[in-house]
Amino acid sequence: MKTAVVTGGNKGIGREIVRQLKQEGFHVVLAARDEKRGSTAAAEEGAEFIRMDVADEKSILEFAKQFGKKFNHLDVLVNNAGILKKEDRSVLASSQELMNETFAVNAYGPVRVTKALLPFLGNGSRVIMVSSGGGSMSDDIAGWAPVYCVSKTLLNAFTRHLAHELAPKGIFVNAICPGWVRTDMGGKGAPRTVQQGADTVTWLATTDKVHSGGIFRDRKKIDW
Repeated sequence: MKTAVVTGGNKGIGREIVRQLKQEGFHVVLAARDEKRGSTAAAEEGAEFIRMDVADEKSILEFAKQFGKKFNHLDVLVNNAGILKKEDRSVLASSQELMNETFAVNAYGPVRVTKALLPFLGNGSRVIMVSSGGGSMSDDIAGWAPVYCVSKTLLNAFTRHLAHELAPKGIFVNAICPGWVRTDMGGKGAPRTVQQGADTVTWLATTDKVHSGGIFRDRKKIDW
């Protein structure tokens, strides 16, 4: 059976990714920091729950240990978990604590999770980073949530380097921009649905035309 892990899968885009991958025939392991919300979401979506806090190295390693007790391979890893702090309005005004927390979840977390689950990833496996157009180095600076945006810039850079390092193993690594989606993070005024935000992840997870080292929006490659 095809297996997938989705971090931050208890709500928003993550939960919709879980739902879509289930529809594609994957056995999905939903990972989330909040055990109650995560287990409830997993039960409702027909997925399996294993707790993971992507900002906590011990929690990540424990997840990998528990995953290994049930599975010997991982076909798709979706690094979706992310945070955007409401105080994130200025680089100069942001505290070191805010920057550390944002980078720990949004940038370092996906790398740590990928490293911990690498023994289960093999030829043809896919690693998908849920990034943001806010991390673009080619678009104009919009001025919103700058620390969050820079954390996604770093995630994009990690994506490119991981794609290079894992290419000899036949593992494909890409990032996606879901666009401005109606979630707790995106707000009620966002123009896109969670279904639209999750679609490119599902496409990268299932398409025969595999890619690596790119960032995609609406199934099309975009500039970094």
